[in-house]
Amino acid sequence: MTPLVSIIMGSTSDLPVMEKAAKFLDDMEVPFEMNALSAHRTPAEVEAFAREAEGRGLKVIIAAAGMAAALPGVIAAQTTLPVIGVPIKGMLDGLDALLSIVQMPPGIPVATVGVNGAQNAAVLACEMLALTDEALAARMRDYKKGLAQKIVKANQELAEVKYKFKCPSLTPPVGGRTAEESL
Repeated sequence: MTPLVSIIMGSTSDLPVMEKAAKFLDDMEVPFEMNALSAHRTPAEVEAFAREAEGRGLKVIIAAAGMAAALPGVIAAQTTLPVIGVPIKGMLDGLDALLSIVQMPPGIPVATVGVNGAQNAAVLACEMLALTDEALAARMRDYKKGLAQKIVKANQELAEVKYKFKCPSLTPPVGGRTAEESL
């Protein structure tokens, strides 16, 4: 099995956040790899990884970074593969990492998700891969329908909550369709 997605983190201390990406990729049946590489402590290894990624069959790279947050940008500078940056909460509640990843120079883009947003990084990676993989596209459609169904169920449960001055909610279907049908 050849990995299509690479999850890279600056150190294993990022694993509690990044395992959400791994779990989502696993649930979607997308082959992936996970490694720790540091833009500052192992720069030669990061450069070799980025330069060889496409030749190894990778399609998308998810790179996590906190503090100086250089890893996603350093990787993006050395590959034409899409790189998704995951800012890790640390100093300044992760705002420093978020800004470091978002503020890339022209020609070196890094798609960026929210602070500690590893699952969204995996969702985005799957959406990219689904462009050429109909089976994955079907799994992603099912996943999105499941998200809509969770909200429908939550609304049903909220309707049962009683308060003295609570009025009944009117939630018309979206565009004449249910939330699930609108997907």
